[in-house]
Amino acid sequence: MQSKFYQPDAQRAEKVHELFATIARRYDLLNDIMSAGLHRHWKRRLVELAGAGAEGRRLKSDGQKTASGKRVLDLCCGTGDIALMFARRGAHVTGVDFTMEMLRVANAHRGDEPRTGSRPQIAWIQADALGLPFPDDVFDVVSVGYGLRNLADIEQGLREILRVLRPAGEFLSLDFGKPESPFLRSMYFGYLRTALPVLGRLYCGDPDTHGYILASLQDYPAQRGIKELMKRCGYRDCGFEDFCGGTMAINFGSKPG
Repeated sequence: MQSKFYQPDAQRAEKVHELFATIARRYDLLNDIMSAGLHRHWKRRLVELAGAGAEGRRLKSDGQKTASGKRVLDLCCGTGDIALMFARRGAHVTGVDFTMEMLRVANAHRGDEPRTGSRPQIAWIQADALGLPFPDDVFDVVSVGYGLRNLADIEQGLREILRVLRPAGEFLSLDFGKPESPFLRSMYFGYLRTALPVLGRLYCGDPDTHGYILASLQDYPAQRGIKELMKRCGYRDCGFEDFCGGTMAINFGSKPG
């Protein structure tokens, strides 16, 4: 599957920026359609796991611990839904994306919050995940929702995340996965190949906007490869939690304390 927005070379970042600037206003709607709304559940699960710690993750924690008071970096924050989930739990959140059009939508979402009580306070910053404008050892949690796969250099991104995490800080990434079952993988890739370009054409006027997903996933190491890459970069307690047979997954790990 090819897409004009997927270029595994020096143009990768430029093309990804062009893609997300194009789809920013339709991004949330299309996520709801593609996942039948399940992406919201998976994102809530990411936030729960961020408060559980390594032991809680092993025990399939229900997320009873919260992110209250923690400093959270939501990287590749897009339209800001994960950032808002953390902020509603009392975290001090910074949302970073390198596409200004996405940050404008994210800021508008914060303005749509109910007026009862105080609105979540989030700092929105335009920056590149491969060169973050923060000192070492700043954040208790770094989260990424559907962004790690889009980095021009995933290993460099993981090392940059590790740099800005505090000792014992946690990293969690939700993204498309690759099922172990050959049959399920074939069915899943068939859906991505046939249905998503149609959605791209209908809602964005260009099938390549969502043909990009399969093109980028084919070269992405997915949950098992990301786990091993995180270990190589120096993370500890690395693992992942699968959803829908491994078609989606949350990778997690922590910085040595």
